[in-house]
Amino acid sequence: MSTLQAPITDTPFDASSTAEDVIEGVDLTGKVAIVTGGHSGIGLETTRVLRQAGAQVVVPVRHPEKAARALAGIDGVEIAKLDLIDPASVDAFAGGFLASGRPLHILVGSAGIMAVPLARDARGQESQFATNHLGHHQLAVRLWPALLRATGARVVSVSAAAHRLSPVVFDDPAFERREYHPMLGYGQSKTANILFARELDRRGADHGVRAFSVHPGAIIGTNLSRYATPETLRSMGLVDEEGNPVIDPFAGKKNVRQGASTSVWCAVSPRLDGMGGVYCLDNDIAAVAEPDPGTLDPFRHHSSEVPPPAGLAPHAADPEAAVRLWDLSTELTGARLP
Repeated sequence: MSTLQAPITDTPFDASSTAEDVIEGVDLTGKVAIVTGGHSGIGLETTRVLRQAGAQVVVPVRHPEKAARALAGIDGVEIAKLDLIDPASVDAFAGGFLASGRPLHILVGSAGIMAVPLARDARGQESQFATNHLGHHQLAVRLWPALLRATGARVVSVSAAAHRLSPVVFDDPAFERREYHPMLGYGQSKTANILFARELDRRGADHGVRAFSVHPGAIIGTNLSRYATPETLRSMGLVDEEGNPVIDPFAGKKNVRQGASTSVWCAVSPRLDGMGGVYCLDNDIAAVAEPDPGTLDPFRHHSSEVPPPAGLAPHAADPEAAVRLWDLSTELTGARLP
């Protein structure tokens, strides 16, 4: 790895810190950021604080009109069309951005879907793997010239503790020969987010492009939870009997302001200068930890409370898997680094 997957320990921030806390004192005037999903949930808070710190922020979205309403209170945000599951849309957005001649200092991949019914993209790939991983892989590779132009760029891939549910199953990533379970598909895509950041960092470090992956926490009130029933959320300990979100950041249950903090920390913190390729949570680098198969069994997922995040699963720290995923993603997207 570019740096050891071990906590820094002397960071002044923790699980309860907010995005505003970690960006305090950081001046992003003249910097350019792209935040996918930057009009909703933790992506919206990420957009808000990056803009507040002076960055030019571009938010690529499927539905620009909807995004314009969500972003109405934030001046100066640029909205563009992008559908991550559509390769032609990714190429069109990246081409338009490159044509502007701007550098890209920060790329945050915050958009995603979770626990959806089985669906496939035009290539036959499972929709969570296609949206959460392949779309972001293609986007980062297509934007490579702009990342280089920044002479110091950071790419942040928003993953989740759910990566512990599944490695990338290279023999059948599209669930063509194995039983589909929504949380297995989600877990596989979140492992892919981590492996992508690791390999992008390995390839980009010598060019000034560093990459990180993050677990934001379990956050209620975002579009990610739209497929979960109130009963499911209660059984997972995420809402109380009245349906109010349970906020306990040190148990991994956060509000949106806290949930956006680790993404922003990875994007701007000088404490991470010279580092990259690591998985972070609670505004620190996570340790590698064996997953607990009892508490994160996807087939019992809706009957037990969500456990606190327990670090990086070994299958997401495998350098050979990172290279293998990169090669597979290159094959599936056609997007290649020079």
